[in-house]
Amino acid sequence: MSDTRIERDPLGELAVPAAALYGVQTERARQNFPISGLKPLPAFVDAVIWIKKAAALTHKQTGRLEARLADAIVRAADEVLGGQHRDQFVVDVYQAGAGTSHNMNCNEVLANRANELLGGRRGEYRPVHPNDHVNMAQSTNDVIPTAIRLGALARLGPLVAGLDGLAEAFAGKGRAFDGIVKSGRTHLQDATPIRLGQEFAAYAATIRRNRERVLRAADDLRDLGIGGTAVGTGLNAERQYPALMVEHLRTATRLELRVGEDRVQLMQSLGDAAAFSGALRALAIDLNKIADDLRLLASGPRTGFAEIVLPAVQPGSSIMPGKVNPSIVEMVNQVCFQVMGNDQTVAMASEAGQLELNVMMPVVAHNLLFAMEILTNAAAVLNERCVAGIEADEVTCAHWLEQSPALVTALAPKIGYAEAAKLAKEALAKNVTVRRLVEEKGLLKGKELDEVLDYRKMTELGVPGEGTSAA
Repeated sequence: MSDTRIERDPLGELAVPAAALYGVQTERARQNFPISGLKPLPAFVDAVIWIKKAAALTHKQTGRLEARLADAIVRAADEVLGGQHRDQFVVDVYQAGAGTSHNMNCNEVLANRANELLGGRRGEYRPVHPNDHVNMAQSTNDVIPTAIRLGALARLGPLVAGLDGLAEAFAGKGRAFDGIVKSGRTHLQDATPIRLGQEFAAYAATIRRNRERVLRAADDLRDLGIGGTAVGTGLNAERQYPALMVEHLRTATRLELRVGEDRVQLMQSLGDAAAFSGALRALAIDLNKIADDLRLLASGPRTGFAEIVLPAVQPGSSIMPGKVNPSIVEMVNQVCFQVMGNDQTVAMASEAGQLELNVMMPVVAHNLLFAMEILTNAAAVLNERCVAGIEADEVTCAHWLEQSPALVTALAPKIGYAEAAKLAKEALAKNVTVRRLVEEKGLLKGKELDEVLDYRKMTELGVPGEGTSAA
């Protein structure tokens, strides 16, 4: 048997692998774009297949598509959505504009499989044709922007769950570490006291604020422009088509979706995707800062801050025996850098549209969905393999706190800013603690000194020693 079959399209004949479910237009794209070796992400494949399934059901409902053909397309789509034939989606991420190649890849796979289910053969496209039937009332121009929205919304649940788990892990450590007072730091210099628990509780609050920001940005993605066809005007689509499509997509995806009010606008603009990507970028910025903090707090073990201990997950050096590195948070840093880069690509691509269409949609789809995927996975790993096992070094926290010249801040209301500054400078010069220097100078004594230099109270709203009198 031949390893290929001959198929035809408007450009002529081309040999296609005999075993392939895809066809001639996919093969042309495969040959035209040997760029990265990156194939479409599963979320993007699912999203387009959902659209094809919904279209078949819609056209069966309206009577525009013969029931047996529609049923075969739906069965083929369900096979793909169930995990079959995934190796047949082969078009490189970097492809011709708009995503026509990926759209046709999906059309051809479903057409060939539907024909097999009806007793036909691959490559003959009878009775189901990829354009006439699978792509009925559709254009790449409304399919791909709709798929971007569906793919992102489908990945939203796992991302939010990952953020919820990470936030709760930080909050748990906040509660566990609430009794540990340590030196705060601003500008990487000693600052007034803070509780280790307050730092971790703030990390939890930061993750939760980002969660809400992501959800707010995602809401705009629920407006679907499917039914706009070529330029947003809906040529070749029935009047009931947009509403029926959204109804069937709701059922298939279990997502909250809305019929877009202005399909021309939804085709012209990728602003909703760009805004959502921007929310992911903000999350990455904050998460990266938290990862940096964890690395600093765990630095050492003898020559750094060493106020917390991260779980050891692997040997840290190929040359230095016994070295253990903050491997998980280093991974998180790299993920965040990638997400920020993805957002820059999305922003540039979203700006690059002209008139009725933005043709840069394939790279937007990949970067947006890839950012969601790695953020979701990174949040889960950071939670499970790092934050959950973090321990505090109370002795080191207490040591650095006692050494901090910033404790003079609590004395400023009593002796004034200028005198407090002199004390800080003198404490550093003599290498003594603020408490000892105050005692030596007799500035404050006994109960008053204890109240003013109550480190725990210095981590709460109020003026240290307020209401006390001089000894």
